[in-house]
Amino acid sequence: MSGSKALIPIGQQHRRKTVWLAVLFVLITIAGLTYVKWWPYYGKALSAAAERSIGTSILDAGRSAGTPSLQAAWEYALLYFKAVWKAAVLGILLGTLLQSMLPSQWLLKVLGKTTFGSTAAGGLAALPGMMCSCCAAPVAIGMRKQKVSTGAALAFWIGNPTLNPAVLVFMTFVLSWKFTLLRLFFGILLTFGVSYLANRFADPKAVADLHSVEAKERDQAAEPWWKRWVSNMASMLLKVIPAYVLAVLILGALQVWMFPHLGETAGNDLIMIFFFAVMGMLFVIPTAAEIPIIQSFMAFGLGTGPAAALLLTLPAISLPSLLMLQKSFPAKVLGFVILSVVALGILCGIAGMLVL
Repeated sequence: MSGSKALIPIGQQHRRKTVWLAVLFVLITIAGLTYVKWWPYYGKALSAAAERSIGTSILDAGRSAGTPSLQAAWEYALLYFKAVWKAAVLGILLGTLLQSMLPSQWLLKVLGKTTFGSTAAGGLAALPGMMCSCCAAPVAIGMRKQKVSTGAALAFWIGNPTLNPAVLVFMTFVLSWKFTLLRLFFGILLTFGVSYLANRFADPKAVADLHSVEAKERDQAAEPWWKRWVSNMASMLLKVIPAYVLAVLILGALQVWMFPHLGETAGNDLIMIFFFAVMGMLFVIPTAAEIPIIQSFMAFGLGTGPAAALLLTLPAISLPSLLMLQKSFPAKVLGFVILSVVALGILCGIAGMLVL
């Protein structure tokens, strides 16, 4: 058998190995998403349909003191990481495996161009993931390390939380179909439109050359994939995750200022829409947490305009996820995304004030 194996050309052996690694990556992805996302969300959808609720607002943690505190930071971080740790681990695993197991040339053929087609493919690839912005960020980092275009990687990152199919189902049962349509409309604009336009702010020289990528991968063919994975995992844990954890703690401490206690005056006006659009863009929440947050705020008098602003900006991006991605995208690109999220959040709020 060893003699017959030796007769197989080196290039053919490499192709077989590449195919098997790709199949293994797909199987790990399916198994991970089934355990962390698909199966739990099936049960949650049934609960949302029956109870018209998916739980209490996560912002209830640490708000009793009325001022920022270490206790508020700790309590919020505990609740947050309890809700997301499985998805966070899966995101880190998939982001590092993507760099180690999938050939860049395969990804570049679909996601490597600055065309709308590549951006659309990135956004559509996000739909099964259903992750929050921070859990999708490691995968977006892996995509950028594999030379995926700015638009495609952004569409994947933003599309995960914004166009999450499960959240849209929960939203329809708990809030209303009008909220769902509003989120879907502005979510599509953000995921596909803003991500595509962001290509213009990227360095044109950063677009990968397929031939140079193929040559580099041939040079790396002799290196075991698991060594690359260990190196990628170490880099992720040392350079990306600490900023993520620290930012969650800071936002947990500041939440009482970012989302003050509401009274009857918190109705529909442009100032409140602008304020919550900015705060929603900065704050970090687990997947679908925007639904009980909005439900709770509206019970205390928040108008449909500010609620609609939160509907888009709370899940779309966050300060921790931006810090995680700061080395993966040019500052101009992330700045454009931040301004776009706030602007579309304000428009979503105005639309909510008029139609909800």
